[in-house]
Amino acid sequence: MKSVLRKEILNYLFIVSGSFLLAFGVVAFLSPNNIATGGTAGLAIVLHHVIDLPIGVWMGLINVPLVLISFKYLGKQFAFKTILCILFIALFVDLLAEIIQLQALSNELLLATLYGGICIGTGLGLIFKGGASAGGATIIARLITSRTSIKTSTVILVLDGIVIVSAGIVFKSIELSLWSMIGIYTSTKLIDVVLIGAPTQKIVHISSLKNLNELSKMVFENMGISGTIVKGEDISGKEHKDIIFLMIDKNRLNTLKQLVHQYDDQVKMIVMEAAEILGK
Repeated sequence: MKSVLRKEILNYLFIVSGSFLLAFGVVAFLSPNNIATGGTAGLAIVLHHVIDLPIGVWMGLINVPLVLISFKYLGKQFAFKTILCILFIALFVDLLAEIIQLQALSNELLLATLYGGICIGTGLGLIFKGGASAGGATIIARLITSRTSIKTSTVILVLDGIVIVSAGIVFKSIELSLWSMIGIYTSTKLIDVVLIGAPTQKIVHISSLKNLNELSKMVFENMGISGTIVKGEDISGKEHKDIIFLMIDKNRLNTLKQLVHQYDDQVKMIVMEAAEILGK
């Protein structure tokens, strides 16, 4: 019971801190430079320059109806956390912009775009980690995908595209739309880093016409790495072919390459990113 309570408290801390970071990125970097980000925050920045209502108010006006409409699709707990998150973001945005009147930390477009994207991405990552959503595109995507066969990522991509085009029209600058795309890309990368951590390991597949039992023994003795030998044959069924499957820290990859090529200079080695690893 205590562990469940502790986990829920941690989730709400993630939501609050993520909401603040998102709001900080909007007020300190993006909005003063007319740079839009994806989703609700970006649309609120655009609408703020069309009708002079506070950005936080716009975010609430956009999101709250969506949450209420989609309540049954999200589940009560998720919907409650999402509503709470939306209110926190709106509160923090208006607190920083209207009450504290925080000035832009940089008027250099490159710095504002990158640091704004970092704040937005880290904030969204923490919000997702806390089991909530920042609303907007996520909710609309869920509503559409629940009734059609369209992918969630496709819906979000289209919605972000609409926000970027709208920003270009409202701010009368194609260049600002291009900066907005960089900000969205940066924030997307940071979401992955927060949720699954920066990738530090690689997945390696090694195939050779020589005996792989001997190679696997060499790898284990020299590097202390064990893996799995998958036995099989080529597509034609004429040639026996085994594959070594293993995971390795990326800073040791070059040592593995040298060892493998020392054993067989005709070896085929495929290296892939290990985006997420579960279990031991």
